[in-house]
Amino acid sequence: MSNTASANTVHYTITAVPQEARRKQTLLRLMRMNPGVQGALNRLKRERLRSGNRRCARAGRIWLAREECTRVVFVEKGAQFTLRMTPQIAADVKSVEKYLQAKAG
Repeated sequence: MSNTASANTVHYTITAVPQEARRKQTLLRLMRMNPGVQGALNRLKRERLRSGNRRCARAGRIWLAREECTRVVFVEKGAQFTLRMTPQIAADVKSVEKYLQAKAG
């Protein structure tokens, strides 16, 4: 994976699902950095703000009961995502590299 650190864009494929919850969370965080996923999350957030949250009076004030965030990506074998490699995420990628197959480009 050290050769992918200098590449601009890297395509990843998940080869195995980690058993540790913290490794799954790291993979989810990396998958959510994909520009297409970010666009979907932003659209869902706008829709949730418009119609999904419930407002009700509670203790004389308006209370906002927020709807749970929608899951767009899942950690499963064969899932693919694309990242722009930056020094900030290099440590995260290195921590889960044994579960990923990288392809520069």
